[in-house]
Amino acid sequence: MLKKTFKKGDVIFHEGDNGDSFFQIESGKVAVITDYGKENEKQLTEMEAGQFFGELAAVEGYHRSATVIAAEDNTTVTEITQQEMNSFFDENPDKIILVMKNISGRIRELTKDYEEAVSTLNDLKAGNTSSKSESFFDKIKKFLNSIGASDQSVEEERETEHSKGLEEKVASYPAGTIIFKQGEEGKCMYDIHFGRVGIYTGYSTPEQKEITVLYPNKFFGEMGMIDNEPRSATAVTLDDETTIETIYPEDLAELMKKNPPKVDMILQHLSQRLRNLTRDYTKVCKEICELTA
Repeated sequence: MLKKTFKKGDVIFHEGDNGDSFFQIESGKVAVITDYGKENEKQLTEMEAGQFFGELAAVEGYHRSATVIAAEDNTTVTEITQQEMNSFFDENPDKIILVMKNISGRIRELTKDYEEAVSTLNDLKAGNTSSKSESFFDKIKKFLNSIGASDQSVEEERETEHSKGLEEKVASYPAGTIIFKQGEEGKCMYDIHFGRVGIYTGYSTPEQKEITVLYPNKFFGEMGMIDNEPRSATAVTLDDETTIETIYPEDLAELMKKNPPKVDMILQHLSQRLRNLTRDYTKVCKEICELTA
């Protein structure tokens, strides 16, 4: 891990760069900017000491989605490479949940954009005139222009010992057991060791809708755990002897010591979720552009 100090205006990395590391701000501030140095340059956010940036590159090799520059003199950051990530988390287990929060925040922001785009697309397909402002259409065009090959969804098999780690928090349930209900406060996440889990909205009501079915070696409930927000759906076991491990934020440090690849897998799961959402949002944006061309 390497500490680096920058003067105000120094570029830490450029949009589009290949990346295999992430950074923690030790002092000072950084600015996150798209189209840096161009006519339509836009600052997305400013980050302060203690925050992380660039984590998706370390988790899954994303291209950098924006340029990051030092916003103050004597801005110091620590660079953590992919190879150093596990040792960093082992020494700083409290940082695991912070990195997860960073990724989950991007997922929630993009989810809002996606839902707005889907609503607009449905209106356009129904022949309704869109009430969206020019800035909305500029936003989706800019998003499409920023998408590269690295943003396509790629499903990969990742091997790890799911049974190794928190054995005392593994339990089996009969079919039909509700693991959590829609609207409940999220305090933990789950890892399926055996059996299947169905995810539903409006469960046991006339509006019941199956969102997905999850199989062994899949995680669920992580967004509620990370953000302590209400569950967006109900999770129900579909098979007898469905075996599930419960993981709380305070368990991550122990999990990092007993089974580091599993912590990597949780981070990769979040990253993959963001990739899939990016793919879906890209598809909707393209359809909107085609209908409004």
